[in-house]
Amino acid sequence: MKTAAVRWSALALTAGLVFTGCAEGTSDSSDDESGGGTVYDPEAELSGELNVMGFGATDEIGQTRLDLASEAIAPAAVSLIEGDLDIQQFLSAIASGEPPELVYANRDQIGTFASRGAIIPLDECIDGEGIDTSIYREPALNQVTFDGSVYGIPEFNQVQITQANADLLAAAGLTLDDVNGSDWDAATAATQAMYVGDGSSLSVIGFDSKLPEFLPLWAKANGADLLSEDGRTAQLDDPKVLEALEWAVGIYDVQGGFGAVKAYRDSADFFGAGNQFATNVLGAMPMEQWYVNVVNDVSPDAPMAYDTVRDREGQPLAYASGSAWAIPEGSSNPEAACRFIKTMTETDSWIAAAQARVDLREAEGKPFTGLLTGNAEADQAIQDQFVTPSGEQKWDDAVAATYEANEATFTLPANPADAEFKTAWQDAVNRVLNGQQEPAEALAQAQEEAQAALDEAWSTWDQEEG
Repeated sequence: MKTAAVRWSALALTAGLVFTGCAEGTSDSSDDESGGGTVYDPEAELSGELNVMGFGATDEIGQTRLDLASEAIAPAAVSLIEGDLDIQQFLSAIASGEPPELVYANRDQIGTFASRGAIIPLDECIDGEGIDTSIYREPALNQVTFDGSVYGIPEFNQVQITQANADLLAAAGLTLDDVNGSDWDAATAATQAMYVGDGSSLSVIGFDSKLPEFLPLWAKANGADLLSEDGRTAQLDDPKVLEALEWAVGIYDVQGGFGAVKAYRDSADFFGAGNQFATNVLGAMPMEQWYVNVVNDVSPDAPMAYDTVRDREGQPLAYASGSAWAIPEGSSNPEAACRFIKTMTETDSWIAAAQARVDLREAEGKPFTGLLTGNAEADQAIQDQFVTPSGEQKWDDAVAATYEANEATFTLPANPADAEFKTAWQDAVNRVLNGQQEPAEALAQAQEEAQAALDEAWSTWDQEEG
């Protein structure tokens, strides 16, 4: 995250120049904001090339849908520029007048890309190809909707669930209710009960509150949002955000400090058979649902227990993140890009991909643990058709928690200073964790930095739109 933020900050210095000329090479793009003479028609035969940046079909879920999307746009040909999206490479392509026809990005990048003219609104694409946006999860769609227009189509969805070591809980006389976030005092006590260490020397982490990345989760659990609903006002100095940060940092303080915990967790074989749960050195943590498959694959006998993360009222909660498809400004084939997006994210494609995953898991003798997307209709269909009892309670509990969390998500609103806003609050948390500032001082500084970035970015957008 830090690398991307730094890269973006450097590019921001030249962003005005980059986007002033980003329409060069487009096809009649001056006619309107969404591609000029482009006509989106689901019956039209497509042709040409479709270069896709940021996406790689690295598993059966991606490959199945890629095959379907490629067929849908044929005889237009798909070419993948694989690897995670490199923002500098993307912006350079825009500035050169030779952008890719389609880009795959994080949803929290969409607001900034939209505000700076790097991607086009998809309203005409949605209407022309008949994309039913009502099937997409509202928090995910909100995250790619900027100033009233949809600029991205959500793809995968990621949520956190509480993942715990059942043996460590039982040995300390604890239950999942003590570590799922519903009672912060109980979670602190559970941390102390399971933690084993002497000063900076640890052998068991009791609970990991997963800072800095999960501050929005704990703030929301305490009834606060880091950003106003319209994406214009930072709320980092809200007393409830402060309370959340103080508690989450306190979890580390009772275990010898963040430095000690981080060093110990970083030394673990996170993706291997020697992971923290399998070796009984971590009591509990909130973690994205995909880690369930990791543990099941490499350490199926680990003593696991699962629940949702819960707010202080005991209700399920998850801070959703994920990916989205967007069409760059200057795309030479927006028609093919639009139909490709539609096919990649439609319900039938997701069901086909889920079937491929189920077949593979069955061949390996492993349970299917669900599939989360930005498409609520697809999620329900997949759950109904493919999610069955595995015969092991812990994996069934993990699946149940995952789907319950997926119905209780929130996101931060799209805004034109996504990267700067994230950097402000994450840097504040890191200053506290590193002992450089007290929480109130750090958040006050972050509030000033974030609001200044928001004000500048929104002012530029409002002037251009006005």
